[in-house]
Order: sequence, then structure tokens, then C-alpha cells
Amino acid sequence: MSRYQSNRRVQIDLDQLARFDDEEGSIKLRPSESNVTEDQEPFMGIKVRRKASLHRDYRGDYLDLPSRPHLMKILEKQGDKKVFFADRVLKFTGSGKMKQRILLITDFAIYIVDPETDALKRRIALAAVEKLCLSELSDNFFAIIIPTEYDILMASTRKMEIVTVLMEATKSASDYELEVFLSNRFEYHAASDLVKEVQFEQVEGGVKTRIVRK
Repeated sequence: MSRYQSNRRVQIDLDQLARFDDEEGSIKLRPSESNVTEDQEPFMGIKVRRKASLHRDYRGDYLDLPSRPHLMKILEKQGDKKVFFADRVLKFTGSGKMKQRILLITDFAIYIVDPETDALKRRIALAAVEKLCLSELSDNFFAIIIPTEYDILMASTRKMEIVTVLMEATKSASDYELEVFLSNRFEYHAASDLVKEVQFEQVEGGVKTRIVRK
């Protein structure tokens, strides 16, 4: 039985993604976990929609990759030719900590790089990605589901650009439509033997998010 049976499965046209888009402004709340730093606090609290977010231009490379030889070397070693997206994101560990990571999406794979050590932490082939999980609200969270490995939960103010890029890259690489599940509660495997649930609640001014162990 699928662990996403209760979620709403949808086929999203890329033109429809704008209505789920996020924004950069936020209201800070007290962190819900002791390991959440002040600059990470908005991701665990309330996000406030701004009309400008519906008309945001997508750039793709927010890191100026040609000026970062260590990242270019990682990609060259793997043989990837095209980079569709590059930016810093927050990644949630199995223990619940949030860590800054560099997210790269190419024509073949997803790369997770530690920005402090320039070390490649993980490479996931696009063909291994089964689906994406998002809430039906306006927030920064998204989960990438990889059945043959463990899943990834991340947060980014450019969430919908990432979703768009992953849909396009997967279709181009594997010629299949990447499934997108929309639910205000969804589970993901934070580790091979650890399942967590992300819960979203509409509150005054935006969306409140909780992550709990199942």
C-alpha cells in the first residue's frame, strides 16, 4: 500500500504553478525547535503572500556557477552537461536539524553540496525520483520522494521554481510526468527506518508548519 494514499495526486501543468508560488517576506515566530537559528526561523513559522511573487522571473543559477570552480569540478566529474538550477536551500536532517546546503539540478541528477566544505553530500539520479510532496498552502517546504533511498525535505523561498525545474528536467531525461502530491499532511522517510510527518495549518497571516516523528 502506498504511503501517500491519503494525499491528493495531481498532474500539474507548468502554467498552473504560479498560483502556488511563494514569497520572500515573512513574519518571524519563536523557533519550534532549539536548533533553529534566527535566520532560519521564518521557515518554521508564518509565510506571508505577496502579489509580486506571482510574477517572479526565474533565473535558474543564483550562485554564478562559472565563478565557483569547486562546484563546476563536481559536475564535470559526473559528466553532467546542463545546470537548470543552483541555489542555497535548507535541508532537514533525520535528527530534525536544519542545515544550509547547495542544491544543484542538472539534466541527469540532483546534487546536495555542503557550502562550508564544498563536499558532495548526495547525488540522486532524476530517474530515481518518484514524486514531490507539497502542501496546498503558501509555504516554503517540499519533499522529494526517492523510494530506493531515503527522502529529502527542504525549504526554499524559490520552492515553485525548483518544482518547475524538476518537472521539466524529469520529463526531458526520462520522458515521464513527475507526480506531485498536494496535502496539508504528508509523510516522508527522513532515514531508511525513520518516518516523519509534515503538518501545515492556515493561521492568521499565513501558514504554520510542524514536523513530527511518526
